[in-house]
Formats: sequence, C-alpha cells, structure tokens
Amino acid sequence: MRLHDKVAIVTGGDSGIGKAIATVMAQEGARVAIDYVGDPAPANALVDEIENFGGRACAVQADISKPDDVSRLVSETVKHFGKLDILVNNAGVEEKYPFLEMPFEVYQKVIDIDLTGPWLCSQSAAKQMVRQKTPGRIINISSVHEELTMPTNAPYCAAKGGLRMLMRTIAVELAPHGITVNNVCPGAVDTPMDEKLKQDKAQYEKLLKEIPLGRMAKPEEIASLVCYLASDEAAYITGASYVIDGGMTKKSGSL
Repeated sequence: MRLHDKVAIVTGGDSGIGKAIATVMAQEGARVAIDYVGDPAPANALVDEIENFGGRACAVQADISKPDDVSRLVSETVKHFGKLDILVNNAGVEEKYPFLEMPFEVYQKVIDIDLTGPWLCSQSAAKQMVRQKTPGRIINISSVHEELTMPTNAPYCAAKGGLRMLMRTIAVELAPHGITVNNVCPGAVDTPMDEKLKQDKAQYEKLLKEIPLGRMAKPEEIASLVCYLASDEAAYITGASYVIDGGMTKKSGSL
C-alpha cells in the first residue's frame, strides 16, 4: 500500500471528489481525518465505510476559512493519529454571477474558502510537519480554471489563479523541509453537484463536446492522481500543476 503509516487530512472530505480522495487514501493505507462543515452525518457515514473495510478515519468539523478552526483541525488530527504527513486542500465553492452583478459577499465567500482556506491549512499543516522534522505533502485541488477563463465565475477563477502562485511560492519555501506542494487541476468531474447539469440534456451534450475523451472524469480518477502525489514515488515532484481534464484545455488552446 503506497500510503502505509501515513496520516492525511482531506478538507471537504465528506462528499464528491473529497470523499473519493479520503476513500482511496484509506484503501492505500493512510489514516484519514475527514474535514466537514454542517451536517456531520455524511462524514460519519464515510468514517464507518472506511472502518468497515479495515481502514482508519475520523471526522472533524472545521470551517477552513477560520484560523481557529484550522488550528483545531490539525491539532485534533495529530491528537487522534499522532502525526500529520499529508494535507489535501479539497474544500471549495463557486457561485456564478455576471461580473457586473456579482455581490461583494459572494466574492468574499469564494475567496475565503477557495484561496484563504488553503493558505491557512497549508501554513498550519506545514508548521506541524516542520515540528515533526518529517517530510510532508501538500496537495491542492485546483482547477483548469487556474488558467482557463470562465465568464460569470470571476471569483472562482481568481481564487484558483491565486492558488497556482501560492503553490509555486510555498513549494520553494518548504522544499528545504522536505515538504512538497503541488496542484491537481480537474476539468469536469461527475459528482452529485453536477446532477442538475446532467439533467439539462442540451447543456450536458455541449459540455461533452468540449472534452476530447467525450466524458466527465470519475472522482476516483482524481483521487488516484492525488494518491500518487502523496506517495513516496512522487518525492521529487514539487511546484507543479497537474491537469486532468480529458483534453479539454488542449482543445481550447489553453495550457
């Protein structure tokens, strides 16, 4: 198992891509802290699911946009499992408005969760890894939109673009400590959040035509790439963005 004896935090780990990442990491031998906000039922159900196949997991409620919550997320993980080796910054939101109509509070919410959250989590996790004097992995779930524009989604694109430079910069700063930092940049992923889109046949078919492979990614495919970057096999990889989009950005001429 590639992640045997590793301890990981997955933010927003109770659904969608985060759930897949937490599950695959546990299957690969990691002990996983599943961060969630709000209803604890999905996170607790995932903990039960992981423990049923012999893995180890715990659920921690923490709003990643709040410094005190982030500190508690890391400290509770270490209290539960004894250390921290891997952070996956997965939690994120997006709300679409035309730029001229974008409410400031929506902009602020997206930036707080999609950019400030990874900054806070990365700093807190890195401090713990440095205290331990052990190598570590920080992996951000970014997006093709760290490079590719998306009209009506300016805050999300701004956050992901900022996440790209945050990753590159702290990768250099943290390298002397043996901590690698990388981004995984999905295109369209088939998660419950996309059910409404799939029910709109015209919009769904339009999306698929933009993807050379002709389908959306499975969450498990994103999780497999994350697990590789979290493993010892990827110890020499840092400061990189990995696009996993079925060829979408190549067809658009970007990246």
